[in-house]
Amino acid sequence: MTTKKATAKKMSAKKASAKNAAKKSSTRKYSPSASKNVETEMREMKKGTLKSGRSGKKVTNPKQAIAIGLSEARKAGKKVPPPPKKG
Repeated sequence: MTTKKATAKKMSAKKASAKNAAKKSSTRKYSPSASKNVETEMREMKKGTLKSGRSGKKVTNPKQAIAIGLSEARKAGKKVPPPPKKG
């Protein structure tokens, strides 16, 4: 009987550790300075002075402004996860 209890405890411990592993870690994904980059790009977009890449067209989409801010942060070497893969 004691061996069944011991294995049951081991199994429940494994389940508990699996649940903890599934939780996201508390470390930041983006550095605070990266969010400052996004903030400044959003301000520029709202003013109407934010231009996109080669074409130089005015940016009016907030999502595009965020993408530009994150891209600038990556180029500056700040802590930002890599862009999502297309596919």
